Amino acid sequence: MSAAWLFSFKAAALRWAWIPVSLLVAAAAHAQSAEPQAGALAKSIVEKADQVRFPQEGFEVDVAITTTADGQVTDARKYRVMSKGNENTIALVTEPAADRGQALLMRGRDLWIFLPNVSQPVRLSLAQRLTGQVSNGDIARANFAGDYEPRLLRTEKIDGEDHYVLELTAVDRSVTYSKVLYWVKQANHFPRKAEFYSLSDRLLKTARYEEFKPLAGRPRPTRIVMQDALRKGEESVLEYSDMKLRDLPDKMFTKDYLKRL
Repeated sequence: MSAAWLFSFKAAALRWAWIPVSLLVAAAAHAQSAEPQAGALAKSIVEKADQVRFPQEGFEVDVAITTTADGQVTDARKYRVMSKGNENTIALVTEPAADRGQALLMRGRDLWIFLPNVSQPVRLSLAQRLTGQVSNGDIARANFAGDYEPRLLRTEKIDGEDHYVLELTAVDRSVTYSKVLYWVKQANHFPRKAEFYSLSDRLLKTARYEEFKPLAGRPRPTRIVMQDALRKGEESVLEYSDMKLRDLPDKMFTKDYLKRL
């Protein structure tokens, strides 16, 4: 066997050995470049769905919450909600009459309740139950894009229409839910449904976004049905009406100002 032939054989073997490695490197580079693109797409979907649910500008809306168990009404409450930029919200109780004067104030992820007969506001968590299946954060904070890291899992057809399915993971423990599975219609970014999970990955409740009607300049869900995943037959329905854009000054969203409302 000549030295020249042996050298040629070794060179060819080396070339063939490097081909799989180069393919692996190229695949890894492609995956790394695709990850930021997928993350940006998921974030964009959630942001657009947030804008469908509520305006980015200051606004006011009336919210009626009716809770039922086995078809029987167990609680009915109404609120007037004033919000600005998903970071500042006031929710005033308008019914029942006995609870008028109670108010929730949210600044960022800090939440307080003001009671007429208590001199100092009481600190609450967003995850605490407000009424029925509705948590404080469900009415005071609706900022999925700011509270969760989204990941696009797949697409899915519902009633013949394509939907994105996203997994939303809480950025920290101060937000309302540990994890959310979220279905958003591809064609117009309308939210369709959501599943809400605890820190132990237990399904707590589900939500359906229904009856899209014009509110404050665009179609929005005017009815949200929240069903308890642990106690069958228990649900709360949130109905939104009379939404209007408002110029809300920042000073409104302070403890001192709220005492005057």
